[in-house]
Amino acid sequence: MRNNLASAMFAVSMWQRIGAVLAVAWLAASPAWGAAPGAPAPPFALADDAGTTVSLAALRGRVVYVDFWASWCTPCRLSFPWMGEMQRKYGAQGFTVVAVNVDKRKEDAARFLALTPGAFTIVYDPSGAVPAAYDVKGMPTSYLVDRRGTIVSVDTGFRDDAKAGLEARIRAVVEAR
Repeated sequence: MRNNLASAMFAVSMWQRIGAVLAVAWLAASPAWGAAPGAPAPPFALADDAGTTVSLAALRGRVVYVDFWASWCTPCRLSFPWMGEMQRKYGAQGFTVVAVNVDKRKEDAARFLALTPGAFTIVYDPSGAVPAAYDVKGMPTSYLVDRRGTIVSVDTGFRDDAKAGLEARIRAVVEAR
């Protein structure tokens, strides 16, 4: 009996320790920036196709639509023409689309872009560090960042019926000087 009680107490204690270790690990792995509306947008500096580094810091003073996408993402194929339209429509007013590709292989992104070209800035993050900093949960996920570098809105997925609302938010942030 005494042996069973000691074993049970050890097992509970062990599970409590494991739970504490997992909780600490989860907190440590969570993004420090908390990429949510009202929070500062996590910084990034990523290369485009030409090897030029594009950084969020260099875009300070512009409204930036940071979009995370992947070659296997079906809604991304729908969002690319719309993002190009937004870039054309609001670019002269200080708006920039930066699409961050998360594919491990650049060839996968190249195949996607051959079928669905992007008329905006495209950068690559095969390591996944930037989407981790932004706490991206699905593809595509976009972050609207104001001129001061603060996240205004976060959207996961892309649907035709949401385009008008997205554009209204972009227009409002672009017009707010």
